[in-house]
Parts: sequence; structure tokens; C-alpha cells
Amino acid sequence: MAIRTLLPLLLALCVAACTSTTVRTTAPVASRPAAVAQASALAAALPSLPQAERASTAAQIDRLLATLDDATLAREAASMPEGDPLYDFAGRALLNRGLPLPRPFARSTAPFDAGSRPPAAADGYRPPLKLAVLLPLTGNLSAAALPVRDGLLAGYYAEQRRRPDLRFYDTVGGAVAAYDRAVADGADYVLGPLGRDEVAALFRRAQLPVPVLALNRASETPPPGSASFSLAPEDDGIAAAHFLLARNARRALVLADADDGMRRAVAAFREQFEQRGGVVVAELAVAAEPVDMGTALATAAAGEGGVDAVFMAVRPRQAAALVPQFATAGLAGKQLVATSQLASARSDVTEGHALDGIAFPSDAWGVRGIAGLPSAATAASMVASARGGAQRLFAFGHDAWLLTAYLERLVRDGNASIPGATGDLRIDGFGNVLRTPAWSTHDGSTTRPLANAGG
Repeated sequence: MAIRTLLPLLLALCVAACTSTTVRTTAPVASRPAAVAQASALAAALPSLPQAERASTAAQIDRLLATLDDATLAREAASMPEGDPLYDFAGRALLNRGLPLPRPFARSTAPFDAGSRPPAAADGYRPPLKLAVLLPLTGNLSAAALPVRDGLLAGYYAEQRRRPDLRFYDTVGGAVAAYDRAVADGADYVLGPLGRDEVAALFRRAQLPVPVLALNRASETPPPGSASFSLAPEDDGIAAAHFLLARNARRALVLADADDGMRRAVAAFREQFEQRGGVVVAELAVAAEPVDMGTALATAAAGEGGVDAVFMAVRPRQAAALVPQFATAGLAGKQLVATSQLASARSDVTEGHALDGIAFPSDAWGVRGIAGLPSAATAASMVASARGGAQRLFAFGHDAWLLTAYLERLVRDGNASIPGATGDLRIDGFGNVLRTPAWSTHDGSTTRPLANAGG
């Protein structure tokens, strides 16, 4: 659908819910342990290491900090001097635990603080003057890009204050080339690209003359002044680990489909869960077609120490086939948590109540009202790109727009968050947008939010 044809629909969405977005700010709280001393030495050496060794060293730093309890981590972070290379790691650990930062991250705010822009509004709203959006509007990835574009436009036209000039660039011929065209055309901020490889290629540049909010996460750290925002499968695994740990579930059985996204979610879950003292009792592969796994489940449940919870990185139909087997395997009453795949369960799977009680991360849009958007159901009735599986990408595009307008505020106040359609959004010291999702469960064919479910 052409953008010009789409505008009336998007404007109708805006009329349905046109209010400005607010930024919530959390007030900060007030001889070194061996783990901190080791982590500090590694962080100091990190910039001089070969690129191939940096990721594993950063992971080692995270593991060391994960051994600290909340009070020790908060105290050590507060005692770190300005410019301490360990502070970004400690701050990210604090944010992931839902704890406040003692002070903002030290990332340079200069690229976010463009002097040519009008001053920020009271709530921190300070959008670019000329915003370039890099998306694959044609080609194989266009099906994923169009809901992102439409969600962005819905948020853009819902805003009644000053908005930037907006121009889209098709990345089908190469994202780096599209970025260069946007810079030549005078863009002062760039949103995109969408593909992981495209983001990596852009971030490998030593300097980016115009800052970027990439719409995916690469192994490369965003250059100073730039950031990345994603709906990566890893986010589901990380969220599930924090959800279980917050409920004192320390021994988890993992059930995983062979899909690449599911495997990535499991790897992230295991890393986060074990870093904080959790134990993955066993990891069982789940076939694409449901089969009887009773013996394997019972063996895992009967092991020394038992099982507190089950993490399921599977599709809805697989989960529906597994749950009835839990009771006979000795897993009845255990905490059940899954990935956001369960949000897409069809009514023929949920109506039998097979998925009832399984907690899964979900977009905040479907759980609570979002300023500037009508309800998810209303939007789906009006715009095709907000229906079904595309709804999550529509919400992602909406939040990408919010981040372009509020990123400076998030950088300046590390404890600030934006209540977005995909969840509450913050930014860490490395330029990665952190997303805290809402949590839901099924009750037959009804999806209901879980109260006080923040992980």
C-alpha cells in the first residue's frame, strides 16, 4: 500500500488516541570483592583486546558481576569513579535487575544533543529536524518492514507537537549506500536499518557522521551517539530468566524446539539464569510434531534437587501437547514460562485451556493503553499491518518513533523509561535499548495480563 494511500488510515488511528507520551523517571537509591576486582581488570583491558576476544571477555565480566547480591552490586557501582570502564557493565546489571542507577552512564551525549534542534519539551520530547528511515521496502524482507513502517507513521502522526521532516530510503540496494544517501540529503538522524548484517556493516564504520538508531542488534557495539533497538529472540530468554529468578525459581527444566530463534532464546536464558545462580537441570529437544515425552520429563523431574520451573521455547501447538504430560511426570504445580511465541496461539489451540497458566512475555500495547494509539484490537480492525503476527512489528515501529524523539532524555537520565507499545524502554551504557515486556497468560481463548509480573 502506498504511503499516500495509507495516511488516512493512520490519521484515523491517531484520532482514536491522540495524547502526548510521558517519560517516567525512577529516583536513584545511595577492600573490593574479588569478583569486582577481577571484572575491573578485564574491563580496563577490553579496549586493547582483539575484536574476536571482546565478546567472550564482556560475557566473563557479566558472569563475575552476576555473583554479587543486589546490595553489593549497587554499593560497588555507586563507588566507581567517573570514567570507570566497569561502570557500564555494573549499570546494565542493575537495570536488568530492576534496580536504579547511582548516576547516568558516561556515554557522550553530544550526538544526541544536536544544537540545531529546538529545546526539549518538559517531558523530554526533542525529535530530529530531518529523520531518515532505512527499511527494505521492496524485496524479500519487505513483508517484515511494512508493519514497522506503518507503526512508525501511526506514532508520527499521533504527535501534535513539532515533527521532523520524514523520508524513507529503500535498503534493497544496500543499507550502507542508503545511509550515505540520507546523510547527503541532510538527515540529522537515521532510523534503521532492519537486518542484522546491515546493522553490523554500518556499525563497523569507525565514525558515523549522523547518529543511528538501528532496528536490530549486531555483535558490534553501537558507535558513540548511536544505539540499537531490537525484538531479538534473546530478549525472551533474558526476560524469562529474570521472571523466574524474581520468583525464587532456581532449578529449571528447559524444553526447546530446533528453530534458530528458539535456540537463541534458550542460549540467552541459560546464560542469564546461570549467571544469577540458577541451574538448568536438563534441556530436552522437542520434536516439531508433538510426541510422548513422559519418560524424559519424569527422569528430569526426579533428579537430585528436583525442578522448580519449566521454560518452554516452543510453538503454541507443541506447548499444548506437552502440558498434559507434566502431571504424570511429577511436574504438576511448577512455574511454567514460555517465549512470546505463545502470544500468537490460535483459538483452536487455546480454547481447550491447554495453555492456561503459562506466563509469557507480551507487548504492553495488548495489556494496557498506550498514549497515541488506540487499543490493539481497534488498530487491527482498521489497518491490515496491525493484525496477527504483524501486530508486534507494528508496535515495534511505533516505539522506534518514540525513541527517536526521547533518546536524548534516556541518555541523560539513566533511570528514565518510556512506556512504549512493546514494553518499558530504557538504554544501557553501550547504546542498547533495554525492553521490559508485559506478562500475560491464556485463560481459554482469552489472553489476560499477569498483575505484578515484572521480572
